[in-house]
Amino acid sequence: MPVTTQLQLLGHASFRITTPEGHIILLDPWLTNNPFVPEPLRHPERTDLVLLTHGHDDHLDAELPALLARTGAKVAAPAPVRFYLQEQGVPAAQCEAMNVGGSIDVLNLRLTMTVSHHAAHVDLPGSGTSHHHEGVGFILRFSDDTVLYAAGDTALFGDMRLLADLYAPTVALLPIGDRYTMGPREAAHAAHLLRVPHVIPFHYGTFPSLVGTPEQLRSHLAAADAVTVHELAAGETLDLGELR
Repeated sequence: MPVTTQLQLLGHASFRITTPEGHIILLDPWLTNNPFVPEPLRHPERTDLVLLTHGHDDHLDAELPALLARTGAKVAAPAPVRFYLQEQGVPAAQCEAMNVGGSIDVLNLRLTMTVSHHAAHVDLPGSGTSHHHEGVGFILRFSDDTVLYAAGDTALFGDMRLLADLYAPTVALLPIGDRYTMGPREAAHAAHLLRVPHVIPFHYGTFPSLVGTPEQLRSHLAAADAVTVHELAAGETLDLGELR
C-alpha cells in the first residue's frame, strides 16, 4: 500500500490516482477505444471513486455505467451528468450528490467541487447531445497533506487566486491545448494565481487542434513563480507526496 499520493496519466485528460490508503480514483476516464491510453490501462479491475469534470466524450467514457456496475465505485460529477448516468441505470446510491462550492469527506480525503469555465454537454452514442452544463473542477486534500487541484477543461479565471487562498494546492492539473481550453500562456498565469509549485499539463498533443506544448508553458512562466512543470507520458506515474 502506498504511503503517499500517486498520480498516473492514463492519456489525454484521464488520470488514475492512488491515495495513501490505497484507494483508486479515476479522473475523467475515457478508456474504451482511446488510442492515447496504453491498452493494459483501458480495463481497470478496481475503482473506488470516479470524478467527472464534464460530459464530453473525451472525458466521459460511453462504457462508464458498466464500469461503475462492475466495480461499485462512487461517482461525483456536475448535476446534469449525474442525472444522465442515473438515466443509464447507475443507482442513485452510487452518486455523490454535490455542487460547485460544496465539499464532502470520502475515502479519507476532502473533496471540493470548484468552478470551471467550459461549456459542455453529454455526447450521445451515434450523434446528438443532451444534458448541457458547465464543467467543474475539483480540489482533493489527501491524508498525506497533498492538495491536488484538477482544473478540468477550463479557461483562465481570476478566482483561481481564491482557490489558492482557501485550499493552497501543492499540485495543479492544467489544460494547455488551446482552442477549447487555456493555452500555455494562460496556464502559466493560472499557475501564478494559484501560487502552486508543481503543474502537470494535460489535454494537449492528442488531436491536431490541441497545439499548446509544455515547452511553451515553461517559456511563459517567470522565474519568480518557482513552478516545476511535470510532463508525463501516457502510463507514467508521479509520486505527488514527494513534491511538497
